[in-house]
Amino acid sequence: MTHPNQAHILVIDDEPDLRTLYELTLLREGYQVEAAADLAQARAQLQQKRFDAVITDMRLPDGLGLELLREMVIQHRPERCVVITAHGSAENAVDALKAGAFDYLTKPVDLKQFRSVVASAIQGPADHTGIHERNKPDGDAGTTTAKAVVRITETSPTLQRLVGESAVMQAVKARIVKVAGSMAPVLIQGESGTGKELVARAVHDCSHRSAGPFVAVNCGAIPENLLEAEFFGARKGAYTGSAQDRLGYFQAAKGGTLFLDEIGDLPLAMQSKLLRAIQERVVRPLGSAQEDTVDVRIVSATHKDLATAVAAATFRQDLYYRLNVIEISVPPLRERREDLPALCRELLERICRESGFRVPDLSAKVLSTLQRHPFNGNVRELENILHRAIALGDSDDLHLESPPAEYVAVPENLQDFLDGQERSILTKVLQETGFNRTAAAAKLGISLRQIRYRIARLNIITPNGDEAADEQA
Repeated sequence: MTHPNQAHILVIDDEPDLRTLYELTLLREGYQVEAAADLAQARAQLQQKRFDAVITDMRLPDGLGLELLREMVIQHRPERCVVITAHGSAENAVDALKAGAFDYLTKPVDLKQFRSVVASAIQGPADHTGIHERNKPDGDAGTTTAKAVVRITETSPTLQRLVGESAVMQAVKARIVKVAGSMAPVLIQGESGTGKELVARAVHDCSHRSAGPFVAVNCGAIPENLLEAEFFGARKGAYTGSAQDRLGYFQAAKGGTLFLDEIGDLPLAMQSKLLRAIQERVVRPLGSAQEDTVDVRIVSATHKDLATAVAAATFRQDLYYRLNVIEISVPPLRERREDLPALCRELLERICRESGFRVPDLSAKVLSTLQRHPFNGNVRELENILHRAIALGDSDDLHLESPPAEYVAVPENLQDFLDGQERSILTKVLQETGFNRTAAAAKLGISLRQIRYRIARLNIITPNGDEAADEQA
């Protein structure tokens, strides 16, 4: 069988048996294959010709595969690179993705997964520009990326919905296009209402996985006892009420993107299971003795400061580093007020189209009023204001409540919000009292037993020896 595109692949590995195994596997898939046993041979091959993909072991007799990857990036070579790391070398895998690798595999390599990753690597970019230049490390967007932004914005409905030509929004769009060409996990940071899910959809839409499913999951909205079944699936009879097999989010997103919204709300026990699924690329459905191989790209989002959560031991550090390979920060609306006119026009057209109303005129007076509004709820708040203005309007002119009502951001998880407020107050008082819990409890008007309970429930870290301090108080 001949592969329709006759993709040309370079395999680099110093172990003859493994190199032969990779070659035979790829040849059976119909690819043209060249092989090299070290960096010197690989460099010679790359000088002579271009390839569609390069597969390299991390450790080679004369250096690291990352050295070659970085050289290829500097030379602006179009090949997508897949790095093979030793089992359990999570740091190496993350380093490879940050350096610009398309994807990574861990030893011992699963051949089914190997074939899938290679097939993904040789696919052309979603914008049909015929280049892979977007797959570059952080800090080098380059002219090619800027041109790709323009081309993809013209053809991607999702990217078009990211309205705004401000410098910060242009940077967000450029970053989306840049990271879309790899399999590296993406963490989207931003306040509530800034459009993090829209950014996640744009990453998917601009990637080679755009034809696959986009599965969005609100991690804070799933009951804790159902998390494992929802994420990994379940076999019939695995738990009370399971009358048939069901797919989990990982299986449903096969060949596409799994978007984990509000990832910071996952409990620690589930964080551990999620980490294994991402690292090993397998999940075990509840009630099953077999593991399913998963083929998804992970994009996650949060309005929380995960670095602070890691320091407070409420979020796993290893999961944080695994998810935060590439970060996209979505700016709040108050930092891009020059985008307000375009945003208002786009939102008004959509609201009126959905409601069957005529689009009202957007006066300079209305825009001036909006420019002075704090927008604590960001784009979501702006949309609410415009919805009310249209619903309450009685003419072709747009009239706002004067002034627009102060927006109170509604927490997406009330208990989490209240816990955060309580944790902040307790931590502040504990610091003021030198972490003497008896003194802190007295200052707060609660008992020592109550403050101990709250410290344990909120997982507040206190210095060693505070028990003794309590006794001396």
